[in-house]
This record gives sequence, structure tokens and C-alpha cells, in this order.
Amino acid sequence: MAKNNALQKPVTLSPQLEAVIGKGPMTRAQVTSKVWEHIKKNGLQDSTDKRMINPDAALGAVIGTGQISMFKMTAAVSKHLS
Repeated sequence: MAKNNALQKPVTLSPQLEAVIGKGPMTRAQVTSKVWEHIKKNGLQDSTDKRMINPDAALGAVIGTGQISMFKMTAAVSKHLS
């Protein structure tokens, strides 16, 4: 049997995050995957620097409205998990 780690443990999502990626609970791995689906589907990666994300209104409610590095985005999303 596989060890249960933090990425596989279901977490509860904030209403703002659910508006972007759908109803929880889901694992942290699923949350990350769904956030990236949203980013790619809506063309939110900066065209000159793919490491930077330009949030739309829905994602901006979760991570802030200014451009953000993909590395800082994970920490911002984590604040919406419990």
C-alpha cells in the first residue's frame, strides 16, 4: 500500500478557488493540475516569459490581480486550501 502524503490528501477549497477549478474536495496535485488547465485554456502565461502568469478576473480573486511568477502562484493558491 502506498504511503499517504500531503499531495494525495483531499483538501477543501475556498469558494474563490472553486469558481476557477470546480467543486472540491480534491488533492493538492489535482488542484495544481486544474489551475494549470485554467491558465493554458485562457492563455494566461506571459508571451515573452512563460514563467509569469497574467491572471484573469477569476484567477485574480485567488492569487491577486497583478502578474505573478508561477513559483509564487503555488503559495498564493495554498492560502485557499484547508
